Parts: sequence; structure tokens; C-alpha cells
Amino acid sequence: MRAVVQRVSHASVVVEGQTVGAIDEPGLMVLVGVTHTDTPAEARKLAAKLWGLRILDGEKSCSDVGAPLLVISQFTLYGDTRKGRRPTWQAAAPGPVAEPLVQAVIDELRSLGAHVETGSFGADMKVSLLNDGPITLVIDL
Repeated sequence: MRAVVQRVSHASVVVEGQTVGAIDEPGLMVLVGVTHTDTPAEARKLAAKLWGLRILDGEKSCSDVGAPLLVISQFTLYGDTRKGRRPTWQAAAPGPVAEPLVQAVIDELRSLGAHVETGSFGADMKVSLLNDGPITLVIDL
């Protein structure tokens, strides 16, 4: 699994003109990509990493201060641009594999006590955020 994590002051995701997920206070906006070999165990590990990641103000984590997370599926994190000018998506898991694993990350975060907002899997999403810091990390499991 791969995640791009941004510390944000606020963030939202809109689908077809409707806001489907938003956090209106400091927290994390997380793009999650899944590859073919990922497992539910890796989804749980990613959730624990995100919940405990100490990148909020004062080196605090979401678990320390109850900060929200906006989690959005993002197959393009596995795009390969090494050849040519058009990315390939071969390393990205197909929807029937990826969707349950992204949902497993969300479910695990919620079981840990997190307030989690989400996008809509497979939808054309418009994401808005105010990066705080800016702090942006790539997490590969």
C-alpha cells in the first residue's frame, strides 16, 4: 500500500457538485493507493501508522489530539512514468481488489477511535485542501 499524507488546516472532496467528505479543522488528508499484492494486514498497519503519525502541530498525532482524517482512494499513486509520456497503471490493483482494502484502512482507523471522512471510490473527485506547513509525506508499506 502507498499513502500520500498531508497535514491540513481543512480539506474536502466533492463529487458531482456535492461535498461527500470534509474536515473543517486541522488533521490529515490521506490519498491511499493499493497494488496487487496488498493484504488486509497491510491495511491495518497503514491505519495504525496514520493514527499515530506525529506530524501535527507540536509533534502530536491524530490519536493524541483527536484530529480528523480525510481518506481518499487514489489508484494513480501506482502510476509508472519511467517510459514515455503516458503513465501506465499496471501496478494499481483493480477496483474489486482495491476498494475493500481502502475500506479496511478506513474501518481500522474508526475502530481506533478516529473521525474519518472519505471520498467516493472510483468517482471523479474534486479535492480541496489547505496544506499546513507544508507537510507532505509518502508512506510505502
